[in-house]
Amino acid sequence: MALNLLMLGPPGAGKGTQSERFARTRGIPKISTGDILREAVHEGTDVGRRAKAIMDRGELVSDEVMIGIVRERLERADARGGFVLDGFPRTVAQASALDRIMDGRDPLIVVDIVVPEEELVRRLGGRLICENCGANAPMAATATAPCLKCGGRLVQRADDDQAVVLERLKVYHRMSEPLVEYYKIRPTFRSIDGAQAPDRVAADLVAAIEAAGSGALRQGVKG
Repeated sequence: MALNLLMLGPPGAGKGTQSERFARTRGIPKISTGDILREAVHEGTDVGRRAKAIMDRGELVSDEVMIGIVRERLERADARGGFVLDGFPRTVAQASALDRIMDGRDPLIVVDIVVPEEELVRRLGGRLICENCGANAPMAATATAPCLKCGGRLVQRADDDQAVVLERLKVYHRMSEPLVEYYKIRPTFRSIDGAQAPDRVAADLVAAIEAAGSGALRQGVKG
């Protein structure tokens, strides 16, 4: 059975870190719409230029654009054996589109990473990004350290200014929290505590995925 994992959680919950770690250990691709968009911004593509202004305001890119990006990516050969999806869906409309994309595939396991808002604000206010390649730096990194991917200079993300952080969390609560309601009735849904140390979160993530996968097999869930 292909391991198709969807990570939910607010900005700063650690979805990116945990997604990358889990995908690497399982040998499946981590598919992050945020990474795809930041790459487009860095390369100065038409989509990138339009998306940059939206993201810098802490707003979300349109459903149509995001659905198209994900549909194309999941059709690639390396995603047939499973994937970790981070940053999509962010709305119920996107979730419904993802259900259609997943029709006929193995079950989609959904894990929600829960973190208190005050901790999210603290984390996001100290987050750094490489000004050259756009990669997120580890949480413990300082502005004097080089980027681990390309050696570039680390700077604060434009969308991690405190006012923008608070706006992003408002947007999340308004538009993305209904996703938990959408998914939580499924036997493949689990929730974990993301306020713990990263290794503890990683262990809980594995346990949640194994439990959700067992539930899906027992009930013969598809898509």
